Amino acid sequence: MATRKPVAASKKPQAPTKTKLAAKASPAAPKKATVKSAEVKAAPAKKPAPVAPQAVVAKPAAKKVGAPKPSKPKLKLVRDSFTMPKVEYAAIDVLKERAAKLARPVKKSELLRAGIKLLNALDDKALLAAVNAVPTIKTGRPGKD
Repeated sequence: MATRKPVAASKKPQAPTKTKLAAKASPAAPKKATVKSAEVKAAPAKKPAPVAPQAVVAKPAAKKVGAPKPSKPKLKLVRDSFTMPKVEYAAIDVLKERAAKLARPVKKSELLRAGIKLLNALDDKALLAAVNAVPTIKTGRPGKD
């Protein structure tokens, strides 16, 4: 039996690609006519139609939808974590439910921020009383129960 010889790649000319065709066609392609500046100057200018003084009505400025308000600067946010007793953590859920019943659903962070605002409004004596009412706990991550 005769063995087959590997067929060598024939050196046929390949069809030109699109870029080669475009490059070949571009020199032969007719150039677009350009308008000279003298022709543009020679064209008569159209005068705007006269407007009657009664027809001019001042329109109120259109309000852009979704545009940020320039009066409020963007607040820089800080992410933090802390440890608290389960009883106090459960109180957050109770407060969230109370706010929802009052037609004002709130997030946990909103409740904590509201509490900080209230503490900030207290005088020194009341602030110390509030802080002393909270027991000190060990900081860090709690152990697995």
